[in-house]
Amino acid sequence: MMSLEKINSLLTALSTNPFYQNKLNGLTSVSSLEEYSEKVPFTTKAELAADQKLHPPYGSNLTFSLESYHRFHQTSGTSGQPMIWLDDKSGWEWLCENWAWVWQKAGVTPGQAAFFPFSFGPFLGFWAGFESAAGLGIRAIPAGGLSSENRLRMMERLRPEILCCTPTYGLRLAEIADDAKSLGVEKIIVAGEPGGSLPEVRNRLHKAWDAEVIDHHGMTEIGPVTVSDIADPRRLLIRHEAYFCEVINQDEQGIGELVLTTLGRHGSPILRYQTGDLVQPDEDFALKGGIIGRADDMVVVRGVNLYPGAVEEVVRSVEGILEYEVLIEEVNSMVEVRLRAEGSGASELEGRLREVFSLRIPVEEVPEGTLERFEMKSKRWKRRN
Repeated sequence: MMSLEKINSLLTALSTNPFYQNKLNGLTSVSSLEEYSEKVPFTTKAELAADQKLHPPYGSNLTFSLESYHRFHQTSGTSGQPMIWLDDKSGWEWLCENWAWVWQKAGVTPGQAAFFPFSFGPFLGFWAGFESAAGLGIRAIPAGGLSSENRLRMMERLRPEILCCTPTYGLRLAEIADDAKSLGVEKIIVAGEPGGSLPEVRNRLHKAWDAEVIDHHGMTEIGPVTVSDIADPRRLLIRHEAYFCEVINQDEQGIGELVLTTLGRHGSPILRYQTGDLVQPDEDFALKGGIIGRADDMVVVRGVNLYPGAVEEVVRSVEGILEYEVLIEEVNSMVEVRLRAEGSGASELEGRLREVFSLRIPVEEVPEGTLERFEMKSKRWKRRN
């Protein structure tokens, strides 16, 4: 079924959805994708969060009766109070089908083992990936509630071919392992933060584990959206049969904000959702360089746009840097950025940053163990008053 047919099927289904009935003003079909983009308003995270406060605890974005929903998840709450997300049987199956596409594109086959070295908690994260893997005959190994050292011992004993984690935690596990290469990991599927599509981050992970690195991204409120193009890992492929995608507010480089409509999650839908993810689509509507950063994370310093992904790429190009954080301050009404970094190479990093961004960005070298380590999403960019 083409996107237009799926969109009209979705619009028809939303006649019993209070949240979208208020937004759609009776619209039940469109004649083109252009008409859809013209007539259907954006949905924002702030709007959804406000709706859940107004209609606690689940909000009004539910197409069916509450008894129809059997899956509970919530967002990480990194930009406010966590949002709750419910799924009915059909919606959950759709999410798992999207993850099955991720596994297939990543080249993972039945009989292999996938290791999940973190506590899932209530976040959608890899829950759908875990259940989808088990349904495909991939041996899914949970490793929540363990220390990093015990997870590594478990990997040494079980020899899983696939590791699923954030780029940051993949590097952290390699840092504390005696020899990550000896653990037998063949593929690392990373998600949760930019990195897997950045050559320097990908190369560092590959060098540490001697494994292929595959990027993936999604959101609790959206589901699994992308996976690396194996032929060109700098690109993220979008599952277009599951999502209608737009990019808005593009700059002169073509970088703009990704807007998504879920085409198969009728029970808890999202129409024209402003994800906050900054992307650069190519002619095939794949994403060059993956997720470049977050719209709310971009910092303008003396007229230069600094994206977290671009800074990460430079940091990971310096071999001696183990961990880092970015401090953003306002000095005399001007935004200034400086870095703190563990490991050797602070002066080299400062030179690389100047070369790439034509800015002086001071780098302070701090003792190893000073900076925070992360198992899930990293929080390296910090604003100071």
